[in-house]
Amino acid sequence: MDQMHSGEGEGSSSVHIEVPKVKLSSGISSSYTPTPTEPLELGNIENQPSPTASAIKAPEKKLTLFALRLAVLEKSATGLGTLGFIWATVVLLGGFAITLSKTDFWFITIILLIEGTRIFSRSHELEWQHQATWSLAGAGMYSFKLLRSSSRSFFQRIKSLFKPMKKKKQNQREIKDEEVNRATPKKWDNPRTTTRTWTSSEVPFLPYANWVFAAAHISKILYWLQLLSALACSVLSLIKLVKHNYGDIEKGDTDKRNRASALNIFYSLALAEALLFLMEKAYWEWKVTYCKLLEEVNAECELGQSGMASIRRFFYDSYSRCINGSIFDGLKMDMVSFAMELLSSESPDEQLIGVRILRQFVKSQKFSDDTLQKIGISVTIIERLVEMLNLTGYDEEEIRQSAAEILSGLAGKKQNSPRIAGIPGAMESISSLLYTNRNHIPAADEIGEKKLMFDHPSYGFWTFNLLGLAILKKLARDHDNCGKIGNTRGLLPKIIDFTHIEERTLKNENFLDSQIKTVKRSLQLMKMLANTAGTNGKHLRKEISEIVFTVSNIRDILIHGEKHPELQELGIEILTSLALEDDATERIGGTGGVLKELFNLFFKQPQKRVTTVAGEALAMLVLESKSNCHRVLKLKVLGRLVESLKDPLLRVSAARILRNLCIYTGSEYLSQLKEVTNATPTILRAILLEENKPQEVMIGLAANAFKFLSCQESRTVYEEAETTEVEIAYKLIQIMQKHRYPMTKVPRIRRFVIELAIWMMEDNPENKNTFKILGMKEVLECVSDTTSEIESFNVFSGTVGVNRHNTTMHSLVETALKLMEDR
Repeated sequence: MDQMHSGEGEGSSSVHIEVPKVKLSSGISSSYTPTPTEPLELGNIENQPSPTASAIKAPEKKLTLFALRLAVLEKSATGLGTLGFIWATVVLLGGFAITLSKTDFWFITIILLIEGTRIFSRSHELEWQHQATWSLAGAGMYSFKLLRSSSRSFFQRIKSLFKPMKKKKQNQREIKDEEVNRATPKKWDNPRTTTRTWTSSEVPFLPYANWVFAAAHISKILYWLQLLSALACSVLSLIKLVKHNYGDIEKGDTDKRNRASALNIFYSLALAEALLFLMEKAYWEWKVTYCKLLEEVNAECELGQSGMASIRRFFYDSYSRCINGSIFDGLKMDMVSFAMELLSSESPDEQLIGVRILRQFVKSQKFSDDTLQKIGISVTIIERLVEMLNLTGYDEEEIRQSAAEILSGLAGKKQNSPRIAGIPGAMESISSLLYTNRNHIPAADEIGEKKLMFDHPSYGFWTFNLLGLAILKKLARDHDNCGKIGNTRGLLPKIIDFTHIEERTLKNENFLDSQIKTVKRSLQLMKMLANTAGTNGKHLRKEISEIVFTVSNIRDILIHGEKHPELQELGIEILTSLALEDDATERIGGTGGVLKELFNLFFKQPQKRVTTVAGEALAMLVLESKSNCHRVLKLKVLGRLVESLKDPLLRVSAARILRNLCIYTGSEYLSQLKEVTNATPTILRAILLEENKPQEVMIGLAANAFKFLSCQESRTVYEEAETTEVEIAYKLIQIMQKHRYPMTKVPRIRRFVIELAIWMMEDNPENKNTFKILGMKEVLECVSDTTSEIESFNVFSGTVGVNRHNTTMHSLVETALKLMEDR
């Protein structure tokens, strides 16, 4: 049926009705924001993909390419050296040892010894360079500062050798304390210490010689030893090639006729090898020292000052792979995979390097997506990160915080959320980040005390609390994860405990933002849990409402949080969601001051959003709750609610509250409810002029408030509204024709129209014929064919209906049709 026909063509019509054209000016705005208790319109949900980020060249490619070029030079030099060594041992020393001149014999011997020294130094230099970066990683800049302080204290240690043993030990303790104080100004700089194993910096190779045997110093010694060897080799070879003094060759002496050629080849090989090695070192120094390649890559990777240890370690690893295997092996390395390998290590220092790199990359806008993608597909790495959340040592705090920040970034990706929550014990590990003992968290009453908070040993707890709540909040976007959060022992009480905040904290602007952020994040998490649909949501709302501090904590925020409207808004939305459960509704209404404060916020209108959510909460709390309706009437706010129907901002919520009061209040309060009829002219004008939600709630209110009017009073009401029953009837038919099918924005409008039409026909029998002529019968038949479950509920939780109407749509339609048939 595309069009609804009027009844003018019917022969049974004996009364001619002229439908007037309604032209009423209205100063009423019809702005409306959908409430969270309305059905979710799935068709409007658009998962818009984020714009594809342009490919960003990885900065570490510069290092792997540099390592490849160095490896080419190194392997070329090594190849020439090997060939020269074989030539010397097989051809020269093996074949001509007796016939060589004394000078050539010793030159060759010295060159081979020098070359052997260089090869030995080269084979161990990378090992000590690795060891140097390993110790540097222990605490970022710790070792850099320690090296500087060690150079100053080296001479003091030498002097201490000549003093008595007692004084020597005392000086050593003082020097050690001084070094630690200089190198560790913050708790983040403390290296992790182990009690059952040695670290490289602790190994006592020789007494009182720790500085000499530091890994960084030994690698430098080997480095200079190689340079000196290569220079000596090149000088000796060049001398012999220039002078060409290989001794006299007697005529007919067949043993010495090829000696000059053999020596030329050997010295040329030795010179070429030395020059290639020197070229490699020159290239190394040019790129590292002059061009600052490592610093450049560190800056592009955004690793900060402490990242130099990570960059050095990555470069040496890449270079080692190119040297020890194929020259192309180092090209397969990248910073993320490198960090993930270190994270899997059993070494605390290597773990620290790994989490530092991953943390910085996760926080970086350029590298975040790629890093999270690589970490997300590795369940082993996610398990290791979750395991790190359980670290409790003071010197393990940075590793724990970094792991929490990485997991927070991972949880932000929807595909990673189930993987994190699916790890056995993950929720318990995340729960360990939450510290709720308020007695150990100092409050700062004045600005001057703010700084003391940062120096306090327990200041780090705020950071872990925020990180733990952030991870849970991101995981809670998945409803299955919400169920796991609710089932984790002791987790819900912790979350709710964070919503506690004292009056002085809310009113004092000098308090730390971290306290307000913690409360806000816990409220956001509670809101997500309370909004969960299905069986999990029902269970969570029950669990949350049964915790005795839930409602009282929110009440304190409502009363004292005028400077923090965002906290008030979150608290009210939590109450609205909890009110979906009958037991929770009674607990909220029975908590002293909650209803009163909600009405204060509703009438005072501190902010538009706070006012709106306060009205929604009140409408939910009086829905199907006779006790809460009685409590509202005792507050004597009925008159203000009636006046609020004239306010565009308050109209929708006020109408919903009044409708529920009219329906669910007992007969003993009929005299008070009579006051609602004072707003009848306002209601009728809104029905004629408004659209969508404001129109829906006004029709619903009219269908229930008009029952308190007598026949004579109803006639007077139409006159005050400057309209007639025919105009109202015609408007209702238009609304039904417009909404031929149920709509998610106004799911109850057709039900309310039928209810109001039934009242009009019962109030005035003449309206039966009016509706019949206007085509109400055809409209009702259309409604009967298009009814939906969406029209059967008062409120919705997502796409799930809650609070089913007592009367079905089919029953209403049959009642209206029967009334029109009665004469």
